[in-house]
Amino acid sequence: MSHAMQRATELALDEKTVTALRAVLRTTADEVVQAIIDEVPSYANALSGRMGGTIRRAVRTALGHYLDLAGGKATGGDASDAAYELGRGEVRDGRSMDALLSAYRVGARVAWRGLAEGAVPAGLPAAEVAKFAELTFAYIDELSAASAAGHADELAARGLAHERHLEQLARDLLAAAGAEVLLADAQRAGWQPPNSLTAVLLPAAQTRPAYRLLDSSTLVLDDLPDAMGVLLVPDTDRAHLLRQLKDRTAVVGPARPWMRASASYARAMRARLVSPDIRDTENHLVELVLTADADAYADLRARALAPLRTLPATTARRLEETLRAWLLHHGRREEVATTLFVHPQTVRYRMGQLRDLFPDLASPQRVLELTLALGLPRH
Repeated sequence: MSHAMQRATELALDEKTVTALRAVLRTTADEVVQAIIDEVPSYANALSGRMGGTIRRAVRTALGHYLDLAGGKATGGDASDAAYELGRGEVRDGRSMDALLSAYRVGARVAWRGLAEGAVPAGLPAAEVAKFAELTFAYIDELSAASAAGHADELAARGLAHERHLEQLARDLLAAAGAEVLLADAQRAGWQPPNSLTAVLLPAAQTRPAYRLLDSSTLVLDDLPDAMGVLLVPDTDRAHLLRQLKDRTAVVGPARPWMRASASYARAMRARLVSPDIRDTENHLVELVLTADADAYADLRARALAPLRTLPATTARRLEETLRAWLLHHGRREEVATTLFVHPQTVRYRMGQLRDLFPDLASPQRVLELTLALGLPRH
């Protein structure tokens, strides 16, 4: 049994008193509404015009249920249901519970004063007046609690719906959905599209903690395959982002126009497969390019370096290292020698061997193929 119902069973106003109170109900309801307008600024405009009429009827209905309760004829459930919906409506109107609770306090005070002025002349004994007061405020407490529950439930429902809309937007971005789909997703989620998005790939367990460090417009998914998650960070300063993620196992893709976030995500995913040590994909473009088609790269290496395969393994490895250094240092013998920790004369000797193996070593096409073939260190 609710607190208000318990108070009502102790009071149970007689029909004569209830009838007298109903006679002042309309006036009391109007006084309650006016007091709320005067004392709760958030409702100054909300209670005017048609809305004011609606609220006045709602107040009269609540007071009517209250009198039914006081007369032992109602449970007050209808009023609690209405209060619950009122709390939900406050969310839709963009107000917190503070304004509504203030309105309840003001309403309780004014309603008690008006109803008490009607009850005393009706002959309500003084001893019963105190019980009447207790019932009034117990009833208001229950309405307040019902409204608070409605407000909280609506916030939770809206928050959950909003989160689902944002997740759907993120999934469609990763799937490279069309512009029409993405724009509809963004509008549904109330998400303002940025100029660019940067994908950050992390273990799922690290995704939400990292998300809390970033811009609130960041999109997040933490249920990707292989226990991974992704953050899509809007319009970020890359150096700052990397500093924010320095203690995370993160792979940061390139910034891309927001509708092309899938390209940033794809690069981060490939970088993760190439090496567990890659954090900033922008610093590893050579590796990413050369491993984009692993079979093609293997074929290129095999063809370009075929002359070396005719030699003993140790000799081939030594000449490959020399050729790579020669290409990187544009044939500057002293620098090649320093890199390999050998004498410049040794470099000259080895390059003589390489020119015998690659007669067209000076050819731009041969230089290009060898540069690509030797672009990654031998594993």
